[in-house]
Amino acid sequence: MTPEHAPSPAPAAGQGMSRLNPAALPVADAARVLTRLGGKAVSEEMLRADIDAGAPVNSDGTLNLVHYAAWLVKEMAGPGGGGGD
Repeated sequence: MTPEHAPSPAPAAGQGMSRLNPAALPVADAARVLTRLGGKAVSEEMLRADIDAGAPVNSDGTLNLVHYAAWLVKEMAGPGGGGGD
């Protein structure tokens, strides 16, 4: 596994959140990050629904935010995706 695909390390005892790896975020962390960045609530259930619909995940089940964003854009641009013509 390459370093950019390594899972985000667990926080050390007594410390807050550790540094997050945007190329390998557990679904719960991805939901929190996307909620903070986007200003709208993103739940684990929402992300799992996208994964069930074909959103890409790493072999360990983590999300790469860049790949996920690209998948969202592709879905929005596709037929019925609301991309507009």
